[in-house]
Amino acid sequence: MQNSLRFCANISMLFTEVPFADRIAAAAKAGFSAVECQFPYEVAARDLRKRLDETGLIMTGLNAPPGGAGEFGFAALPKKRAAFRESLAKALDYAHELGAKNVHCLSGVLNGVPLADARACFLDNMAFACEEAERANVTLLIEPLNPYDRPDYFLTGSDMAADLIGHINRPELKIMFDLYHVQILEGDLLRRIGRHWPLIGHFQLASVPRRHEPDEGEINYAVILKEIASRGWPGWIGCEYRPRTSTIAGLGWIEKLAP
Repeated sequence: MQNSLRFCANISMLFTEVPFADRIAAAAKAGFSAVECQFPYEVAARDLRKRLDETGLIMTGLNAPPGGAGEFGFAALPKKRAAFRESLAKALDYAHELGAKNVHCLSGVLNGVPLADARACFLDNMAFACEEAERANVTLLIEPLNPYDRPDYFLTGSDMAADLIGHINRPELKIMFDLYHVQILEGDLLRRIGRHWPLIGHFQLASVPRRHEPDEGEINYAVILKEIASRGWPGWIGCEYRPRTSTIAGLGWIEKLAP
């Protein structure tokens, strides 16, 4: 996997043929040098750290705990301020143990919360979170999610994310620019990448609309990846997709599409 871009395996969606902790070794065997995940909290952080040490892989990032059924984070929910702080603290503890430098803070499903109230709560919570992130030496990510996968989610576009980051004005806060979600929400990917480039903290990819390997669907990933590479992207690109068959069988897209 010698390309100008660096790809990390999202082990919440890839290598599901084996138990979660074993996916680190599976990713290493497949040629990845880094992994990311959504919610690692069913496995003790020290056990995951051991797997990383055994393989030499890097854990690039993880999501904060989402809450219970029907919930998906708390950052924009006024009645869930305590839950937000608990979720953030647990995520930062795992990030510290695993050496992860990115933590995705989930905004939450509105469920009737007025947008103005949600926005005010989000700004307040994320300002606090940035102070915690500075102490922990991590970057916080916020991610717009599409309404098909996550109905009624607070954060609904890259422009909205950029506006919120502008109001908070902290270097610890960046956009999780998931090309799958942004294409469904807004499209115009090349212009949006250029517009928000200084605020992008991480990329993820998957095909649209099926969320499979990026060598199918409506996004021309050869063009998108070439643009990202031409801008000198220094970070990782997360492979957060559902394989069509087995993970290994679908990995040929990297040599096919990566510049």
